[in-house]
Amino acid sequence: MDKAVEKLNEKNVELVLHAGDYVAPFVIPKLKDLKAKLIGVFGNNDGDRVLLRKRFNEYEGLEMRGNFAEIFADGSKIALLHGEEEELLIAFVNSEGFDIVVHGHTHKAGVYRKGKTLVVNPGEICGYLSGKSTIALLDTDERKAEIIQLEP
Repeated sequence: MDKAVEKLNEKNVELVLHAGDYVAPFVIPKLKDLKAKLIGVFGNNDGDRVLLRKRFNEYEGLEMRGNFAEIFADGSKIALLHGEEEELLIAFVNSEGFDIVVHGHTHKAGVYRKGKTLVVNPGEICGYLSGKSTIALLDTDERKAEIIQLEP
């Protein structure tokens, strides 16, 4: 998490979207040095949602939306969800009602297009399941994204 915050600050990111699986409230203070605003949603491994929300509220610039967030950034309409409800995720992507859909859940980093919709899965920061610690950098002006592997 520390390396992700460092990389995001180094890249002068203005907005961070977190697709869930914070897992435990003790992780949230690690975001305190993030210079960008962060909007997050819950993942299926986020058990104590009440305490997670409380931790989010302790830091300026952190916003927890719940299970879904509709975000407007630089003229792009973005859907942010964890993605454990695969049918719902597929419906968002196939509807082409969003310019960008950001999701997680599979822990597999990837970027692809479905019609006019850019779909981004940043992978997993900690690399516990995939063995790769990754984030995605999204350029809302160009509507493209790249996966960045964080160094161990």
